[in-house]
Amino acid sequence: MTIKVVRGNPTPEELAAALTVVRARAAAAAATPPGPPTARDTWSDPSRIASHRLPQPGPTAWTRTYWPG
Repeated sequence: MTIKVVRGNPTPEELAAALTVVRARAAAAAATPPGPPTARDTWSDPSRIASHRLPQPGPTAWTRTYWPG
């Protein structure tokens, strides 16, 4: 991994401190095991809105295609 200073003139101490933070964050990210996949939120689940039965044809059928129940 290469780190390049694109602006400014850091002192060696500042550069060492920044590099220490970057390395510590990288080590922490690598040491953390990936957790189980999170369950999909039921509020945003499209199947909540789309019912499994088709509405009966009629003047208000379009409203029953959106609202559950």
